[in-house]
Amino acid sequence: MTVAMLASVGAFVEYFDGVNRRAIRDVGMLPAEAENWTPPGGEGEKAWTIGQIVGHMAASRLYFIGAYCGQGWIGRSWTGATDTREQWATVLQSSADQVREQLAGTPDSWLSRKIDPQDRNGFAVSGWRLLMMMTEHDVHHRSQIDTYAGVMGWPVAHIFGRAAEDVGLQP
Repeated sequence: MTVAMLASVGAFVEYFDGVNRRAIRDVGMLPAEAENWTPPGGEGEKAWTIGQIVGHMAASRLYFIGAYCGQGWIGRSWTGATDTREQWATVLQSSADQVREQLAGTPDSWLSRKIDPQDRNGFAVSGWRLLMMMTEHDVHHRSQIDTYAGVMGWPVAHIFGRAAEDVGLQP
């Protein structure tokens, strides 16, 4: 018997709203020069601008939520503009709103139902696990952006407003 980690769709939405707020906060702290910054090397994903990462985050949210809602694993690129910091915040909020809209009215029982795999060789996952995969993917890319910010000497938000040194932790 599989036990759902999430108790309700509403509880997940509240949690995801917090994840989204932190993503918007973090991109909002970036300086104007971040709009034109690219990683110093790499190809493909390794060379994405911050705007491209934000667009990928938004599109991926819809990819995962579409699968959760039974629409299939349909990958689509984000079509909205992702060139400026203001657009980054708008894109993240817009995609979060779409996640919220698609989850509205879905029964809590969907959290424990199995979702077909992305490919024939994969395995079905519980609905709650799929929602957490979406969230982990989001946090992964937010951390990528925060890492770029730190390397560039730009401000990086503390996840809960306190530095490790503030609570007595040392490397």
